[in-house]
Amino acid sequence: MKMKNLVFRNLFIYLAIGCMMMLPMVSNAVDSIENLSLKNTIERAIDANLNLKQSREEIKAAEETRKASITRFLPTFSASYDYLHRNKELTQELTGLGPGPEFVVRPDDQYTFVTSFNQPIFSGFSLINQYRVADLDLDAAEFSEKLTRQDVILDAKNAFYSVLKAEKLLGVAKQRVTEIAAQKDVAENFYEVGMSPLNDLLEAQASLANARQDFIVAQNNLEIARSQFNIILRRPVNAPVKIEDILDYSPFVYDFDYCMETAKENRLEITVADLEVEIAEKEVGLAKKSYLPSVNLRGNYTRTGDDYDVDGGEGITDAASWEIQAVAEWDFWEWGRTRFGVREKLHRLSQAQYRRLQIQDNIELEVKTSFLRTKESEKNILTVEKAIEQAKENFRINQERFKEQVATTTEVLDAQTLLSDTLTNYFNALYDFKISKATLFRSMGQEVME
Repeated sequence: MKMKNLVFRNLFIYLAIGCMMMLPMVSNAVDSIENLSLKNTIERAIDANLNLKQSREEIKAAEETRKASITRFLPTFSASYDYLHRNKELTQELTGLGPGPEFVVRPDDQYTFVTSFNQPIFSGFSLINQYRVADLDLDAAEFSEKLTRQDVILDAKNAFYSVLKAEKLLGVAKQRVTEIAAQKDVAENFYEVGMSPLNDLLEAQASLANARQDFIVAQNNLEIARSQFNIILRRPVNAPVKIEDILDYSPFVYDFDYCMETAKENRLEITVADLEVEIAEKEVGLAKKSYLPSVNLRGNYTRTGDDYDVDGGEGITDAASWEIQAVAEWDFWEWGRTRFGVREKLHRLSQAQYRRLQIQDNIELEVKTSFLRTKESEKNILTVEKAIEQAKENFRINQERFKEQVATTTEVLDAQTLLSDTLTNYFNALYDFKISKATLFRSMGQEVME
């Protein structure tokens, strides 16, 4: 039994020592979490974003399509090798007086090698239009990649500031719980000695329960904000999040007219819409190609033989031959197929033109909305900033008055609620301002990394 106890005691000692040795490692692991700045966050979001990766692949695909369209101007070459076996060869007698010798007209085995080329001369302008469409598609893909990049920057900023706001609001909620708990303790002591009525204690207890509930909500909101932050950076959803705090405020100095003019000049969505209109115009030209003839230069070189080396043979009088021809083709009657195709492309063109106008209208609305929200948040910052110190002083005074039995529990709780609401409004205004400003820069078509 003593031996057994000794073993367990030693095991416990070893475990304790192991745990103590692990504590610095755990502490170092926590300390080693990188403190990300806003710029770092944006850069990592850009590197990790899958939509951006897809956009870059779309650019590469469009580049290959354009290269392929260039080859349509060049001649094409082809070759074929045929083998034909018949059940018997065909012979014919030499004509003359009486029966004579026979010669092979068609051998039972025949090999044919053909090489040919085709050079487009005129194709109803379809080749040049196909190349131009491919070139415009490449331009559109490159601009779309830039648009995606701007969206990623905005998403990263929103995630970054949302985490900061959630952290601040959690701090306010925690402070409120602490202060109301202290007030509840004071009310409880006063009630026990008969210095305050029961309703004061009950009111404090109810307020504490509500504050704790708000604290839980704030905790969940912070957890959600951190999860969204991790998803933006394509990290594990539960990965620790540590970011640099930003409490500074710098006024937004641009007026509405400047923001609108900047958006009209810089918004790539308008450029992409213009490209789509131009592509639709080229598609109309492609649809009209059947109204015009096509001209091609074609050539063939043929070798025929009764053996695999196609060098002639018995019964084959000419082992090699070539030909070259210019071919003009024109579908002068196809039951209106071209006309219907042209009409379809004209409707697609009208769609693209209307879409361009709609994009322009949406941009104007985005700029106006973002500008107003930015200015609103900015005014709220300046308004609430002045009220914070007043709310703190009001809460302190009511606490002192309560201890002196001059103020009631309700007055103290109201003062605390006012302070919490003021701090909440301040942090909401501060980070809403930063988010609104980031949204406004995006609506102006500007890529601001900080």
